[in-house]
Amino acid sequence: MDAVRGKASREKYSTEMPVNEQPGKRSSKKAAAASEKMDAKANTYSEKKSDKKTKPTEKAKPRRQNILIQILNGEILTRDFVLNNLTFIFFILLLLMLMVAKGYYGKQLQKDITDLQADLDAKTAEYIENKARLEESTSRYRLVQALEKRGLKEAVNPVKVIRLNRKEDE
Repeated sequence: MDAVRGKASREKYSTEMPVNEQPGKRSSKKAAAASEKMDAKANTYSEKKSDKKTKPTEKAKPRRQNILIQILNGEILTRDFVLNNLTFIFFILLLLMLMVAKGYYGKQLQKDITDLQADLDAKTAEYIENKARLEESTSRYRLVQALEKRGLKEAVNPVKVIRLNRKEDE
């Protein structure tokens, strides 16, 4: 079988010599008729081949439009494939819209987190500042200065605690 034509290649267009002929001998009338027939077929084949090249007036298949053009003019929406799968197409569009909405929602959450983090950092800095002021104002040195104005002095000797043991009888 000829892979290109889909037919047995020996039956037609063969250039081999027939088996019953021998080189150097004249063929019989049958062989001559057969060779003329083969020549005629070869001529018609070559004519058919050249006709395809030279005859542009034959009706050619209508060329499919580009897919982009079909989308732009809306012709793709009338195809059977699109009409049969319309619910699936709407479902995919819904998923795409949800994906876009999720992206915007994520950006909004990220902005809120950034704002709250900046606010928390400001409050933490204010807390640390106020704590430092309180420690400075209640330091031992400052307390001693404030009490000297009132006439009180810091004790040099440690304070002694006197405890009495009470009897339960009394």
